[in-house]
Amino acid sequence: MTRRLVGLAVVLAISWGGLALAIAAGLTPRLGLDLQGGTAVVLTAPDGTDPELLEVAVDIMVRRIEDFGSVQEPDISIAGDDTVYVQLPGVEDEQRAIEAVGQTGLLSFRPVFESFPVASAPPLTDPDDITMDANLLYEDGSFGPEVLSVGPAELEGDDVDEALPIFDTTSGAWAVSLDLTSEGGEQFAEMTAEAASYPIGDPRRQIAIVLDGAVISAPAVNPDVSPEIGISGGSALITVGSGDDAQQEAQDLALTLRYGSLPVAFEVSAVQKVSATLGADSLQAGIIAGALGLFLVTIVLLVMYRAMGLVAIVGLTVFAALLITLFGVLGEVQGLTLTLAGVTGIIVSVGVTTDSYIVYFERVKENIRNGMTVEEATDVGFTAAFRTILTADTVSLLAAVLLWFLAVGAVKGFAIALGLATVLDIFIARSYTRRAVQALARTGLGEGGKFSIEGAAR
Repeated sequence: MTRRLVGLAVVLAISWGGLALAIAAGLTPRLGLDLQGGTAVVLTAPDGTDPELLEVAVDIMVRRIEDFGSVQEPDISIAGDDTVYVQLPGVEDEQRAIEAVGQTGLLSFRPVFESFPVASAPPLTDPDDITMDANLLYEDGSFGPEVLSVGPAELEGDDVDEALPIFDTTSGAWAVSLDLTSEGGEQFAEMTAEAASYPIGDPRRQIAIVLDGAVISAPAVNPDVSPEIGISGGSALITVGSGDDAQQEAQDLALTLRYGSLPVAFEVSAVQKVSATLGADSLQAGIIAGALGLFLVTIVLLVMYRAMGLVAIVGLTVFAALLITLFGVLGEVQGLTLTLAGVTGIIVSVGVTTDSYIVYFERVKENIRNGMTVEEATDVGFTAAFRTILTADTVSLLAAVLLWFLAVGAVKGFAIALGLATVLDIFIARSYTRRAVQALARTGLGEGGKFSIEGAAR
């Protein structure tokens, strides 16, 4: 008896205590697009795109979005031969996030020949051919928008090995620390040596960093750079500035330099905005449906199984606490998000775990009617019931695994919730339900009275 009570105390401490710790640590479940709002984007690749290129592109998109920091966990999946679905839950800057996933990112470093005010600039030229001279618009020039006359690209995105935003304590400004490949480092040294040969203030000291034909930055080579050597060693520091937006600009520039080259030119086919209000309404509706269903289940359990119904009700709180804790921890560690489909899976899983209690309780009642004592009925009944519970849960778990591998999008959220709930049901049956009912059978609620275990069987 003492061992059962100690085991029960441990299970309750793990479930309820774990939930309290998770909430205190801020590890609450992350909500998906349909529950907290956000943006959904449909991207279409050109006909005949290699499937492997699509997979590479999706991987780059995921890293781009995650580095923005304003999206909890992007859900980016391939559908069919040429379509990519992107869901961005909780996105704060819709346009910025859309650009991150849809931008082809043909990144190049080009020498600057001359700069012109927009009003007196020559016509802009075709930016797609990076092997030719071009006149490109630069929105963030020293005195406002200007047009830069640039030469052919001397470096491309593949030459960038790493780029990180840093705060340069020497200058008190935000900057991007740039590391190049060995081949890129040599070419960069030649390029910067040529730029350093021009006087300070000459536009030819600038290096234009161009993404998809748009100049995103045009830093000038520092005065201390030798025109004989250039910036050698394969590393460089691109100073952004110290203004209010300097940190964000440095992060965006570093992000572009790291993941600037998507291998596929996508077209944005559709954009759908889900408001936070609509998401909150969906979440509230799911909670109300679950609470109502749980209330009805508790009434039925108490009417049908009396004292054992109390065990099931407490067990459902253990189940809920563990499931919420798991979603919170996995959301932090693996980026798992709770979607409306996941909420549906959780509601269904309440039925799954309730079925396990019913299977056990019916075995107990049947054994008592066959002449066993209450203690014998609970001990023998669990052995037979657990085989049935394990068989049923195995089927549910296999279904969840198949759904996860074969489905896409929201159906995966349902599969995850169902799979986690099924595993928890097996754990709770072994660690909580058996101990609780067997301990109850050895108290005054085991025999005698209509509310007892014996009373439920008569």
